[in-house]
This record gives sequence, structure tokens and C-alpha cells, in this order.
Amino acid sequence: MNSDMVNLARIGKPSPPCVMVIFGVAGDLTRRKLLPALYHLAHHRLLSPDFAILGVGHKAMNTDTFRKQVRAELPQMAPGAVDPALLDELLGRVHYLAGEFDDPGVYEALRSRLAELDLTENTRGNYFYYLATGPDHFANIVERLHIAGLTRQDEGWRRVIVEKPFGSGLESAKALNRRLQEFLEESQIYRIDHYLGKETVQNILAFRFANGIFEPLWNRQYIDHVQISVAETVGVEQRGNYYDHSGALRDMVPNHLMQLVSLIAMEPPISFQADAVRDEQAKAIRAIQPLAAERVLTDTVRGQYGESSTGGQWVSGYRQEPRVDPESSTETFAAMKLHLDNWRWADVPFYLRTGKRLQARNTHIVIQFRRAPFVLFRDTPVEDLSPNQLVLHIQPEEGMSLRFAAKRPGPVMRLGTVDMDFEYGATFGQVPSTGYERLLHDCMMGDATLFQRSDMVEAGWGVVQTILDVWKAIPAKFPNYQAGSWGPKESAALLERDGRCWRDFPC
Repeated sequence: MNSDMVNLARIGKPSPPCVMVIFGVAGDLTRRKLLPALYHLAHHRLLSPDFAILGVGHKAMNTDTFRKQVRAELPQMAPGAVDPALLDELLGRVHYLAGEFDDPGVYEALRSRLAELDLTENTRGNYFYYLATGPDHFANIVERLHIAGLTRQDEGWRRVIVEKPFGSGLESAKALNRRLQEFLEESQIYRIDHYLGKETVQNILAFRFANGIFEPLWNRQYIDHVQISVAETVGVEQRGNYYDHSGALRDMVPNHLMQLVSLIAMEPPISFQADAVRDEQAKAIRAIQPLAAERVLTDTVRGQYGESSTGGQWVSGYRQEPRVDPESSTETFAAMKLHLDNWRWADVPFYLRTGKRLQARNTHIVIQFRRAPFVLFRDTPVEDLSPNQLVLHIQPEEGMSLRFAAKRPGPVMRLGTVDMDFEYGATFGQVPSTGYERLLHDCMMGDATLFQRSDMVEAGWGVVQTILDVWKAIPAKFPNYQAGSWGPKESAALLERDGRCWRDFPC
């Protein structure tokens, strides 16, 4: 079996005939992620012969102009080599509609164009809409689709993929959920989190529940604590206008980090059906103890990067970034200690951190087990026993490693730390991916397992709302960490006072 056949088998069956409508098709998300992901799906023959793409954008251009633009850009954006013949085939399915998202005439034109693209009886009514726009457009686009009759499922199915940010706080998330549910069934709403498209994240369920060796240890009796880190070396780049109104906490914690917490902490679902998995994820997030205001002051850390010389180059501080307020108090780093109040995880702290302009790009989950008793080694040269660690590496390399102690060769009892590593690329071969391939394909197939449900979204915002309120009320002294460091010193202190340390700072 060749590698393409293996990759095809891993992803699944070809999608049913359908049309994907992308609102905001001329934007950065579509260029960098969505179109390359669709190309990869086409490469693996996972798109129906009757699949089509209809982009809606502000820019005044026609389909031919847009196809030329995609032809020039996609080879630069897509991970891996691009086959010109396959690109031509994909471009033949791409169509463009110019217009403003708040113009009722655009939706009438959209209905006509969709009717033209219904190539067979099987495609009629099978549409999904991707909202690759600013969040202020989400509810209005869905309402206008509803008014135009484009969300009714009289013939085939209709689905809507909603990007983040899904609200800016608990109340706005609830309000957005209410608006969308006025016009759509919950089963039609696919709230996307691209982190769940990564192989390692998807593999958490298989790793936990397909291996008898780990799940019996996956509890407070054996696990000392959990760390989840999402570190980035880049700054805010060209997203200053958005980021200055969001910050690290809103941008990453209620969605990405809560999803990772839920997959690590959830109870075994009764099946891989979407709601069976999401029921357990929602229970895990709701089990997180709310942070009282005084605990926000002790158990959370915020930071903002300042200018620094990194790698021989001068790096500007956050306040000097384009489209950022020169006196901004927006955090670019957030860390916290959380507890889940249930039988599996009581008294096991979950340490979370995320930040911009850190020393390395590294997203990982550390499961640190409790130390073994030392009594056996009292009369040996061994001074300490290092705890075992299981690390799930999410990016840049995807894989896992298990750290354990082994005796060093020689007549004296001395221990060394050993890492047993598994890398996806080395074992299964590299598969070019943007992280969106699996998610787009799942939406076409009607599998919502890797998408957030409304109660999960609201539970995630519920965890951070008190933090947002306290941080807003108490001004921060920024900047408080240098670009190229591991964040403010208070982040290391958050663990050190518990006798622990981040994986980057062995202790």
C-alpha cells in the first residue's frame, strides 16, 4: 500500500456533493488556510466530483480574475508541492461573487449562483457557509441567509462554520448563541477551532482510550499536575487592530486551551458520536472551579512584551507594533492555575500559559506523574528521583515523548533521565497539512465531533470571565517581559511556590 493510500485511509471517505460558500474569500484566512486545505483534500480524492466553491468578497473582481489570483498565491501558501494539473482542476470549481455582506441584493445573487452550481440532483441544497469574516458580521450574515431562504433544509443540508472569536466575554457569547439559534438549529452550527485539526490533538482520545497502560493511571492518584503551553515566537504581526481589543486571554484560553483541557480531563465517552464526546468535554470544563477575585490575583499572571535584542536582531515591543495603542494595557501573555473539582482530578493543578514573542514556538501538554518513594535509594549516590513525564507535542513537531529514569552503566547505582520519543512524521510519513483539512471534511460529512457546541463555548468563557473583570479593574505595569524570553518572572513563580516548574525550566 503506497503512502497516498495510507493517508487516504486515515482521513476517510470522499465527501458528498456540496457547495462551499466562503464569506470573506479574499481575506488572509482563505488564502493561507482554507484554499490550501481544499487543495490537499482534492489531492487525496476526498472531494466529490460535484464539489464547488463560491467565494463572496468585498473586492470588485470576477471569477476569472479571482482564479488567476488563487493560481498565483496557492503554490506559495500550501505546505508541500503543488501539482499544476490538480490545481487547474480545483480552480475549475472556484467561483466568485462580489458584494457587501450587509447588502440584501448579494443574497439574492447568491441564491441564483447556487442554483447554477447545483450540477446534479444529489447536490441540490447541500451547502455549507464558512464565515471567514470579522465577528461583527457573523449574526448578520446568518440572518440574511435565513431571510433569503438559504438556511432551510427542505432539500439536502445546510451548515454554517463560525470562526473565532466567538464572543468577547460570557455575555456576548451567550448573545451570539441566541442570535444564531434564532435562524439555525444547533446541529447546523459548526464552531471551529483549528487546533482540533492537528493530529496530536485528535490522537489524545485514541491514546487515552485505546491503550490499557495509560488510562488506569489517568487520575489524581498517579498524576501530580498537568501543564498546557502555547508559546509563539512571533508578535502580533499585522493583527494589531484585532489583537489590541482581544489580548492573549480572550484570543486563546476560552477556545484553544479549554479544548485541550477538556480532552485531557474528560471521562471516557460511550462512543465517538459527536454529542457523546462533547457531552464529556462539556462536563470537564464545567468541573473547573470558578476563580474568586482574590484567587485571580494569586493564581493568574499577565504580561506584555517589550523591546529586546533577539537572535542578533532588534525586536520592537508590543506598544510599537503597527495599529497598537502606544499606551496599550492589552496582555500578550497569560498564565493561570486551575483546578477541576471532580473525583478524577481533585487536587491536581492544571497550569496553562500562552504568549507572544516567547523564546521558542512550542505547543505541548505535559502530564507529570507523582514521584516514586525514595526509601530504596537512601544509601546510594542517588540524590533525587525525577518524576516521570508524558509530553504530547502539538507544534511545531507532532508526536509524544515519555520521560523515565534508568540506571547508568557501571558498578555504582546512578540514575539517568531517558526520553522515549515518537514523531508522527518519522513513523507515518509527513502529510502536508494546514490543520483545516480534517475539520472541513468533517463538516461536509456532518460529523461535529471536533467542533464546539454552544454549552462548551459558554462554559469556556465562564472560566475566564472573572479573570477578565479583575484584570480590567486593576491596571497592569507593562511591559513586563522582554521579547525572546519565556514571559514575566511571575509565570515561573506561579509554579515554583508549589514546588514545580515549567518544562522549559527543569527543577
